[in-house]
Amino acid sequence: MPFILKQTFGQIFSKQEGEGTISPFQAATSALASSIGASNIVGVPVAIAMGGPGAVLWMWLTSIIGQATKFSEVVLGIRYREKNQDGEFVGGPAYYLRKGLKSPFLAVMCSFAFMIEIVPSISTQSLSICQTAETIGIPKLATGIVVTILVALIVFGGITRIGKVTEKLVPFMALIFTGCSLIVIGVNIVNVPHALVLIFQGAVTPMSAVGGFTGSAIAQTMRWGIARGLYSNEAGMGSAPYAHSAAITDHPVRQGFWGVFEVIVVTGIVCTMTALVVLTSGVWTQVKSEDAASMASVAFQSVFGETLGGGIVSICMLLFVLSTVIVIVFYCEKQAEALFNSTVGKVMRVVCLAAIIYGTIGDLSLLFSILDILLACVVFPNMIGVIGMNKEVKALKNEFFSDPQFYPAAKARRVPAFKPQEIHQPK
Repeated sequence: MPFILKQTFGQIFSKQEGEGTISPFQAATSALASSIGASNIVGVPVAIAMGGPGAVLWMWLTSIIGQATKFSEVVLGIRYREKNQDGEFVGGPAYYLRKGLKSPFLAVMCSFAFMIEIVPSISTQSLSICQTAETIGIPKLATGIVVTILVALIVFGGITRIGKVTEKLVPFMALIFTGCSLIVIGVNIVNVPHALVLIFQGAVTPMSAVGGFTGSAIAQTMRWGIARGLYSNEAGMGSAPYAHSAAITDHPVRQGFWGVFEVIVVTGIVCTMTALVVLTSGVWTQVKSEDAASMASVAFQSVFGETLGGGIVSICMLLFVLSTVIVIVFYCEKQAEALFNSTVGKVMRVVCLAAIIYGTIGDLSLLFSILDILLACVVFPNMIGVIGMNKEVKALKNEFFSDPQFYPAAKARRVPAFKPQEIHQPK
C-alpha cells in the first residue's frame, strides 16, 4: 500500500512513459468524475439513517474489497485494450470478456445492459441538477438546456477533452467539499471520539432509537453499509476501465494502482467526510429518516448559516452531478462502439444529450424501477470475468513486483522473474 500511494498521490503531476491517449491522472479523474456523484452527499446520510452509524464501518470494509476489484478491472482493461477507428485506445469489460474470457455472449450482455442503463441514469442525474437549481429560482428546462450545451461541448471533444476537464474539475469540487466538511468537523471536534465509538460499536451491536433515528439491527446495518460501499465507488460495475484504458502507461498493474486510488478518494475521503459531518454535528438524531437526504445540508447550515451552508451543498451537488453526466455519456458511447462501431457510438452521444432534456420534462417513475435490474445485468457478467481471469491478474501483478524496472525493491525480495507464458488463459 505505501508503494501504491507513492505511485498515485505522489505522482499526480508526473509524466508517464508508454502508450496511451491521456495521462494516468486524467484517466483516474475521468473515472472519479463518474463515481463522485450526488449519492456521496445524500446516500451516506441515508445509509446512516437506515442502518445506524455502524453502516460506515461496513462501508469501509467493503471498500477494501472494492480496491482489489477495481484494481483487477483496470489491469484487465489495459491488458486487452485496442485502438479504435479514431486512433484512440479503448478497453473495458466488452473487450476483456470477449478476448480474455472468450465469452462474446457475456461481453454483449454487459455492454448492451450498460448502454441501456446509462440513458435513464442520465435523465435521473439531470433531474437532480434541475431540482437543485430550482431551489434558487432557475427553471428546470433552462437548467437542462444549459447542462446539455456544456456536456456537448466537452464530450464532442472525445476522451482527450474529457480528461483535460475532469483533471481540473474533480480535484476542485472534491477539495471544496472536503475543505468545508473539515471546517464542520473542526467546529464539532469534541464529538469526533464519540462518533468513532458509534461507528465501531454500531457495526456489531443493534442500536436503539435516538431522536429522529428509529434504531437498527445488525443485518440492517450491514446491508446499508455494504450497499453504500459498493455504490459509492462503482467497484464491480466495470465502468472505470473504459476511462483507464486510454491512459498512457508502461504496464497494466501501474494503471491498476489508480483504480485503488479511486476507491480511497471516493469512499475513504469523500464518503467518510460526509459521514463524520453528519455524526459529529448530531443531525443524524435530529432529522427524520425520511428526510435523511438533507442531513448534510442541515449540518453545513448549522456552521455556515442557512444561506451559505445550503449554497455550498447545492454547488457541490451541481458539480458532482455535472461531472458524472459528462463521463457516463462517454461510457455510453463506448458501449455502442464496442457493440457496433464508432459511428454508432457518436449517435449515442446525441441520444444521451436528449436524455438530459427529457430528465427535465419527462416522467421518471418507471425509469427508477428498472435501473437496478439493468445494473445487475452489468455487474454479474463483469464479475464473472474478473473472477474467471483472476490468475491472469495475479500473474501480471507478480510480473510487475518481480521486475526492478517497475518495482525497485524487487532485487531485495529475490522474487523469480515472471515469464509471459505463465499467464493462464481461462477456459
